[in-house]
Amino acid sequence: MIEFEAARATMVDTQLRTDRVTDRRILAAFAALARERFVPAAKRDLAYSDAALEVWLSFDGGPARYLLPPVVLARLIQLASVKASDAVLDIGCATGYSTAVLACLARAVTAVESEPELAASARETLQALGLSNAAVLKGEHARGAPQAGPFDVILVNGSVPEVPESLLAQLKDGGRLVAVVTAGPQGRPRQGKATLFVKVDGETSGVPHFDANPKPLPGFAFSPTFTF
Repeated sequence: MIEFEAARATMVDTQLRTDRVTDRRILAAFAALARERFVPAAKRDLAYSDAALEVWLSFDGGPARYLLPPVVLARLIQLASVKASDAVLDIGCATGYSTAVLACLARAVTAVESEPELAASARETLQALGLSNAAVLKGEHARGAPQAGPFDVILVNGSVPEVPESLLAQLKDGGRLVAVVTAGPQGRPRQGKATLFVKVDGETSGVPHFDANPKPLPGFAFSPTFTF
């Protein structure tokens, strides 16, 4: 039987600290949260691996779903500079691990998940952990949660060809959105780039910061008319 507490400490020390995650609040959140609670029982021994972790099998033609590798999630959250006063939107939360991490860092978190069973599982686990500042909504990932916004921070859990205007519009002025973008100009595929989008005076611009290759998040497509 794996020693989850020891595995969690090893994850923080050998994955996060060694790959430029320096924010002490983020490190503390990862060290405190039992990631195995967000993983199917058959895969809990892999809960602290440094790879994408499948938590929802593909069936009926639908996509499988994954938790982001811990270091990718941690670096995206660090890139977003989440503050204790922030309202955060978590897109594609799956079983809710990313939502739990964000709930440890921010004032309030709204998560959106397209699979009803995953949304229900996320709600149940977050409630069991006493994270009362997090809410999980069932909905389309690319639509977000305009009824709950605007938001200081938006996190997209997985790679997307582009970030749609429907999500950027939900940022407050000064708000930040982080996502791994996999399409360049004219939609040409490229190495995934963890990108920080910032809204200033109603205009949003994105700057790539580091390479990443998480699994695609369903519900997003490239629009030929989109421009950065």
